[in-house]
Amino acid sequence: MSNRVRISSLFAVMAILLVTVGVVQSPSLALAILNLCLISAVMALGINIQWGYAGLLNVGIMGFAALGGVAAVLVSKGPVAETIAVGAPGLLVALLVTVVTIALIVLVYRSMKGRLRSLLVTLIVVAGYFTARNFFDPAVVAIESTDSAATGYLGGLGLPIIFSWLVGGLFAGGAAWLIGKVSLGLRSDYLAIATLGISEIIIAVLKNEDWLTRGVKNVTGLPRPYPVPYEVEIQQSPAFQSWATYLGVDVVELSSIVVKLAYSGLFAIVLLIILLLCESALRSPWGRMMRAIRDNETAAEAMGKDVKGRHLQVFILGSAVVGIAGAMLTTLDGQFTPGTYNPLRFTFLIWAMVIIGGSGNNWGAVLGGFLVWFFWVEAEPVGLWFIDLLTSGMDETNPLRQHLLSGAAFMRLMAMGIIMLLVLRFAPKGLIPESRR
Repeated sequence: MSNRVRISSLFAVMAILLVTVGVVQSPSLALAILNLCLISAVMALGINIQWGYAGLLNVGIMGFAALGGVAAVLVSKGPVAETIAVGAPGLLVALLVTVVTIALIVLVYRSMKGRLRSLLVTLIVVAGYFTARNFFDPAVVAIESTDSAATGYLGGLGLPIIFSWLVGGLFAGGAAWLIGKVSLGLRSDYLAIATLGISEIIIAVLKNEDWLTRGVKNVTGLPRPYPVPYEVEIQQSPAFQSWATYLGVDVVELSSIVVKLAYSGLFAIVLLIILLLCESALRSPWGRMMRAIRDNETAAEAMGKDVKGRHLQVFILGSAVVGIAGAMLTTLDGQFTPGTYNPLRFTFLIWAMVIIGGSGNNWGAVLGGFLVWFFWVEAEPVGLWFIDLLTSGMDETNPLRQHLLSGAAFMRLMAMGIIMLLVLRFAPKGLIPESRR
């Protein structure tokens, strides 16, 4: 079977599965799954850029996704005038002190040597830290104590939320540059530990810095991107009500379908743009160079390639794509909830998408994003139906039947394990393996 036929067949099967959910369960649920599949596919593409192109083991996915979520808040929410009035001056002074401290450290480090340099750098760091905290701490207390039940944070720029998708990529790419400068020289297993630890630090900061993100109190009521409408608005339209009556569909159900279709269109456009860019990059001389570095770093370095520089480049690109996906996910949810970013749980899912779909193949990463998220969502209801069918001959009060039905929620973990085992046994390179040219 040619690669093109394989791709077409597998995506056709995926479409049939989604249509089946729409027919058997509900169209609204099928579209909700589709939207999350599209976001998962974007995130899987970001990890495929890092692992499939360059062999970089990044386990800090949720940290970069969380930065995308922060971007959605800082871009779309309006500024809170009360908190800005009481806290912004102190934060600006603290920021200025920090910048001056960094500048002095760089100046001393470049112009001096020996123990005197170490001593001066230490003194500058200590003095700068305590001076900045002297302004920062009172400002934070003032911000967080101002109407903390409703706001208690600075707010954002009040711009259309769709801009946050680009800003989320910039935030994640900037963080990746800092992380890469420190950790990309490490061996792959140490790199994985470092990225996981830094991801946990990012999420911990977002959970605790209420002045920036409201922490675990969450930021709700994020605006929707144009042209996605609100259900209440279209339900009140006489034309829409007439349309629903003509189709014989409940107005509420139809409005939910329309909104989800609008999201699907936006997400599909982003996915296609990123997929086309990834395919162009993979087929270019740059893509061939990255695969050469992945396959044999020593030989590539001997040929004059800047291995560490290229690793940093691909690490930034992949993380930026994950940041875009994180901003899209927060946009879809309509709220930013730092407590839901669980690195160990969802990192596994994203990696499963890349492995099952086919590492090094962009189409495989997209397929993996669709397939894994579909079964992650549908494993529980299908498992519940299967157990109910299996135990239908038992009495309703039978302890074994009740135990099996209560354990249906764990079917998704079993389903992921079975899918991984089957793919690794019969398609060890993934459902759509990397094309060798």
